[in-house]
Amino acid sequence: MPPARSTQQRRAITLAFCLAHARRRFFEVHKPTRSPVAAAALARFAAIYAIEARIRGTSARERVAIRQAETRLLFDILKPWLKDRLAEISVKAPLARAIRYTLGHWDGLTMFLRDGRVEVDNNTVERTIRPIALGRKNALFAGAASGGQSWAVLASLINTAKLHDLDPHAYLADVLDRMVSGQTKNNAVRELLPWVWKATQATRTAAA
Repeated sequence: MPPARSTQQRRAITLAFCLAHARRRFFEVHKPTRSPVAAAALARFAAIYAIEARIRGTSARERVAIRQAETRLLFDILKPWLKDRLAEISVKAPLARAIRYTLGHWDGLTMFLRDGRVEVDNNTVERTIRPIALGRKNALFAGAASGGQSWAVLASLINTAKLHDLDPHAYLADVLDRMVSGQTKNNAVRELLPWVWKATQATRTAAA
């Protein structure tokens, strides 16, 4: 059993919420009602995403600098605007629920402004795990907690390989061959992690 974490360690974890979830709530209001307030909110979210699209692929330091210089202002304007709109509508309206969700998760939704490593949303993760979620019945063979953990490790390796533009089948075939044949020792398993394996393969190709 792992040792219990101290209160200080637990407090060190900061939650980052997904802006796409907040945006989706306004979209779900706008689609059937054509609400001008929901449309205006979507336009404000679009401006935030336009900045994110522009800085995609840059370093964490560059991203946080631009977010502080440009995106923070959009959020500073958005918050009082949402509060003013909330005061004008029924508390039971779907639009009010969308606004309350956004305001209620404000600190987590703005976490990415303070840390360039944090994404604006978790869409990439959701797209990556969707095949796993859709095929979860196929994982019933796990049969026990240990089997579930092994499946989680394998799924993580496969999807990490995909994120590094690797062919999962070719990657796993080579990794398993190296482990079974003894080419890679137990104390050097880190060399088989997708990003390390990819760099090694590139070096070998260049030297050939």
